[in-house]
Amino acid sequence: MTKQSIAIITGGSRGLGKDTALTLAQQGVDIIFTYHSNQEAAEAVKSSIEVLGRKAAYLQLDTGVVSSFEDFKPSVETVLETQWQRKDFDFLINNAGVGAHAMIGQTSEEVFDRLMNIQFKGVYFLTQSLLSLMADGGRIVNISTGLTRFALPGYAAYASMKGAVETFTKYLAKELGSRGITANIVAPGAIDNDFNKAAFTHNPQVVDFIASQTALGRVGKSSDIGSVVVFLCSEAAGWVNAQRLEASGGMFL
Repeated sequence: MTKQSIAIITGGSRGLGKDTALTLAQQGVDIIFTYHSNQEAAEAVKSSIEVLGRKAAYLQLDTGVVSSFEDFKPSVETVLETQWQRKDFDFLINNAGVGAHAMIGQTSEEVFDRLMNIQFKGVYFLTQSLLSLMADGGRIVNISTGLTRFALPGYAAYASMKGAVETFTKYLAKELGSRGITANIVAPGAIDNDFNKAAFTHNPQVVDFIASQTALGRVGKSSDIGSVVVFLCSEAAGWVNAQRLEASGGMFL
């Protein structure tokens, strides 16, 4: 990074969001990140960023509650003004999310709506809310999943929401091009982190199966994804736009 930049990362207190925050900080980017409920974890991430010599701030946000965005935006404006003396930020990484495993026949409307609100509706309207605060020439990176390319039973609802985000990202790129803002997708494969901990712990054979179906012979790590997001926020990726970049180690080729 050749200039001091500020990134906003949703769900930055754990998993992929945490690693992305730390990796961006290592590259000289200051971080504003959101957390859902674990303020202690958020404070720990903030401290880790500051140890790296970067500024950091965190804000509580439930990305599945669109009505809360009206209050969230002024909070971002206040943080930008008080901590950075700026009115804008440079990078938006829509990372926050939840998982759900249910076959199509057993998917409840409640589960479907929760996934819709967090994985797609929240991404759409939070991005909408923050666009006026994003600097021209900025970058939007939306986190999707390898499950939009390959299909595994039980993930129809989850993957459908991510597929919608991938389409939304193309439209962001088209509509924001005049401002020099790029929009891209990072689609992780299976990652061994707290997001999948329960599934991997209760079904250890799944880890071996995934590794056997991955060209590089292992399950992914959070650090495998953060560096890809950093690339898309870098000057080197300035001509990459409206693209889906899968980081899966070559799953199901």
